[in-house]
Amino acid sequence: MKKDDCIFCKIAAGEIPSKTIYEDELFRVILDLGPATKGHALILPKDHADNLFKLPDDTAGKVLVLAKKLATQMKEKLGCDGLNLVQNNGEEAGQTVKHFHMHMIPRYKNDGQRIGWKPGEPTQDELESIKNQMIG
Repeated sequence: MKKDDCIFCKIAAGEIPSKTIYEDELFRVILDLGPATKGHALILPKDHADNLFKLPDDTAGKVLVLAKKLATQMKEKLGCDGLNLVQNNGEEAGQTVKHFHMHMIPRYKNDGQRIGWKPGEPTQDELESIKNQMIG
């Protein structure tokens, strides 16, 4: 299902031109217009889901299979040294378009990009508490 006011739905449907590097009945993969590195691409499901929480399970599984296929192609064709898969959910996590999408960012030695966070220093008791919240 498509959402009429969603730019990624329009791109995925081919209504807005893009630099498409892959397409099938479920997905369109496009080059990012503001790439972090050469070959930075976005996997867009053709059916709308605001984020991972609303993405159907079968689609979620197929996204990772497609990412693996394209990652292999990026390594072969672009000669990247590694790859980051980035997927943001919610404004606080950096999501700017409310349509599930996964960034595929090829990484090259000395490319100058940083994707990371400042590691915390939880105590064993804090970790145990979190574990209990998650499984309890």
